[in-house]
Amino acid sequence: MYFLGFTWNPNETLFNLGFLQIKYYNLLWITAFALGWFIMKKIFDRENKTAEQLDSLFIHTVLATMLGARLGHVFFYDWPYYKDHLLEILLPIRENAGSTLFGLINGYEFTGFAGLASHGAAIGVIIGMYLYTRKYPEFKLLWILDRVVIPVAIGAFCVRLGNFFNSEINGKIVDKSFAFATRFIRDSDDLSASRALAITKERTVSGAYKLIETDPRFSEVLEAIPYRHPAQLYEGICYIFVFLILYFLYWKTDKKDKAGYLFGLFLVLLWTIRFFVEFVKKSQGGFEESLGLLSTGQWLSIPFIIIGLYFMFRPQKSEVK
Repeated sequence: MYFLGFTWNPNETLFNLGFLQIKYYNLLWITAFALGWFIMKKIFDRENKTAEQLDSLFIHTVLATMLGARLGHVFFYDWPYYKDHLLEILLPIRENAGSTLFGLINGYEFTGFAGLASHGAAIGVIIGMYLYTRKYPEFKLLWILDRVVIPVAIGAFCVRLGNFFNSEINGKIVDKSFAFATRFIRDSDDLSASRALAITKERTVSGAYKLIETDPRFSEVLEAIPYRHPAQLYEGICYIFVFLILYFLYWKTDKKDKAGYLFGLFLVLLWTIRFFVEFVKKSQGGFEESLGLLSTGQWLSIPFIIIGLYFMFRPQKSEVK
């Protein structure tokens, strides 16, 4: 029994506010942080921590996550480009000779941050939590990390769902008869926006992709788009289980009192999932060509798994904050 393939062609932009595009991806990031705040509030209430401490933690987490994710993409996956476009690292713009930014600056277009890397986000959060404990020395770093990873896990699901809406980080080509085979019409490698516009003569990208999906005149173009693994959904759904495991262990067991255990378990579970999903995910670039054998994402996941195992099984006394 199979579904004979599934065609995925959402308009990732929910609505426009002038030159700003409000996308599902943006809303899912906001949802991730909102859920994170709500979960940490419950934890802080249980641990008798203050609202001021929670608000400061939220700010540290948001900034650390976004900066870490952005810099991770820049340095791990696309440094050959960004070393010649330093202005674009922390600004949501991209060089484009035929565009004008805000009607004022020629040669650039507003894109939003189109490149974020989860490995960079993980490093950023750890650094952010360290800086937080410097501001509030009554908190120990592992105590914070053991609790922050719980909302981070559900946030990771939201981000992967956002990737699915954006038709990005797709999987490798698979036969149409595969149960979860998905044809991503907006996959930039299979049918770029510029090619879709050229083929259909439409004025908007969304209009062009819609015509290719529905208009019989472009049936050959549609059939040429391959089916792929929905790798984002594989990964995201697994992250829900990571969240449930961590949430259960925190609220129902004494594992939270073993400093570093939940943090270590999070690293092992999340990056093991990432390691295996990479086998069905198309290449995201980076340094894999020089190292071979494994993808960039897999090479970057291995150290996190090893660190996680260390924190899970290191001999220690229980530590209660």
